[in-house]
Amino acid sequence: MRIFFDQIGCRLNYSEMETLAGQLRHAGHTIVAAPEQAQVVIFNSCAVTAGAERDSRKRLNALHRATPQARIAVTGCWATLRPQQAAALPGVALVADNRRKEMLFALLEPWSAELDDAATLAHMQPDGTPFGALAATDARTARTRAFVKVQDGCNNRCTFCIVTTLRGESRSRHWQDVVAEVQRAAETGVMEAVLTGVHLGSYGRDLAGNAGSDLKQLVAALLTETAIPRLRLSSLEPWELSDGFFDLWARWPGRLCPHLHLPLQAGADRQLRAMARRCTTASYRRLVADARAAIPDLLLTTDLIVGFPGERDEDFAEGLAFVEEMRFTHAHLFPFSAREGTAAASFGDQLSTEVKRARLQQMQAVVTATGQVERSRFVGTTRPVLFEGDGKPLADEPGRLWFGLTDNYLRVATVVPEDADLHNMLAPVQLATLAGDVMHGKIESSRY
Repeated sequence: MRIFFDQIGCRLNYSEMETLAGQLRHAGHTIVAAPEQAQVVIFNSCAVTAGAERDSRKRLNALHRATPQARIAVTGCWATLRPQQAAALPGVALVADNRRKEMLFALLEPWSAELDDAATLAHMQPDGTPFGALAATDARTARTRAFVKVQDGCNNRCTFCIVTTLRGESRSRHWQDVVAEVQRAAETGVMEAVLTGVHLGSYGRDLAGNAGSDLKQLVAALLTETAIPRLRLSSLEPWELSDGFFDLWARWPGRLCPHLHLPLQAGADRQLRAMARRCTTASYRRLVADARAAIPDLLLTTDLIVGFPGERDEDFAEGLAFVEEMRFTHAHLFPFSAREGTAAASFGDQLSTEVKRARLQQMQAVVTATGQVERSRFVGTTRPVLFEGDGKPLADEPGRLWFGLTDNYLRVATVVPEDADLHNMLAPVQLATLAGDVMHGKIESSRY
């Protein structure tokens, strides 16, 4: 079968689709680069907000318009929350909720007899390779960074969150399996592994006996037993890191990325209590201070919700001041979205759309300002950058513009000669200027 993958939402969705794509490719199916080339489309949906639900429906409709002959398989959080709506959309032939997501490989297998690769012969290029196939040299971003799912589900009950209901209780993979996956990725040329999970910091708590571990032990095992050049952690709740967790960066300063995403959600204690968050502004402040003291050049990102039910003017002002104090480089900002099935959906004092929109703009302005200050600290320094994708030709001068990410999650652009290929290259870059949220710098010519 010729299969196209698409997804929206969290990094965990991307990790799950990468894993399934690998299974299907190993079984002899062809992964294609555009929906128009596909016999089967697999879409991993999101329902974290009402907007994410709308985006899931829109994307599915767009996929059907692009390839009306293809069968569409839908999975993910929106498919779990609204299975009947998903099944009713044109082109959808299979809905697999999150409980059946890991069974997709088997669920799709009956289709392969009808959609065998005899049809692929009509899509061959002159050299005999499948048209649109993502061969190793074409899967540009997949070969650079691997999103590795180490855990799924969540035991928290934040009053705004529907994901806990849709993903179930926390479940961890055995650490040996994670180590083996990361080492395989390193052996195929992947330069960075990103550990993902719904509740990453809870990793290992559900495992018993010899399988038991925690996130600190897992990270240490990965950096000891694999050759992955760079390891990055995705979102970590700010109340569950084990003692000495930040000591890991002193042991592996060149490989463990100095970037932390610590979801705050609200900068006022009254709102944190209403959200059932297990932290206070004081405990969050201490954690950030400890992290910055232990990890040189650390940059922080976060998640924030504005307009939570009952958020008074003074709560919002307190939150603005706290967010400014924390000096985040970036934040995923959301206006509160009442999710059916969550406690907060039934709370009184729901705020108007106009108030939420105005507060979102104010919060965005603060985060934009702190982000600029934090990025500016690195002008004139040299950082390791992992480049990916394809360089863009310049309109008014020779050469190509390439983009990459530093270890501490700064987006970097550099211009190199037309024939230089920086994809999947990890190299030091002298950061010269800042334009918006992009650093511009120079890579040594001897590196390419």
